[in-house]
Amino acid sequence: MKKTLFALVLAVAVSCGLTACERFWPETPLKAGARADRVVVFKGERVLELMAGDVTLKRYTVSLGREPVGAKQREGDGRTPEGRYRIDYRNPASGYHLALHISYPDAQDRARARKAGVSPGGDIMIHGMRNGYGWIGSLHRLVDWTNGCIAVTDTEMDEIWRAVANGTEIEIRP
Repeated sequence: MKKTLFALVLAVAVSCGLTACERFWPETPLKAGARADRVVVFKGERVLELMAGDVTLKRYTVSLGREPVGAKQREGDGRTPEGRYRIDYRNPASGYHLALHISYPDAQDRARARKAGVSPGGDIMIHGMRNGYGWIGSLHRLVDWTNGCIAVTDTEMDEIWRAVANGTEIEIRP
């Protein structure tokens, strides 16, 4: 298994070139005790930033919903929402490595879905890898694989979990 994983990593490194492969290099850990007062996600760049005022504490490369272009419209569309929300609760016993719940859908999302005659969906989270699959690490970034959530590695999720309190604003941009 380790030989297969090494071969896969080597193949990706050779085929993607330095710039694209930078998204797989180990990153500097977030400073101990760092606290974010805002989270900003740039869907087009596949980046999540932890912010303290105007200072970026750390940037993370993420995977999104399997249909990443456009705002979430309905349950099951595979899209990650766009807009301003809050981290409204945390789930340490998630089926994924830790999970911070995003307050989607808000009143506008529900009204839009009601007008279209569909469910807006919900259960949108920032989370790590599915439990038992943490060994995949940064290779998960090769594809957008969630059902609309924002996924990071387990190590990154540990940092985000410590730095982001309930009630923190999250802005998800196209």
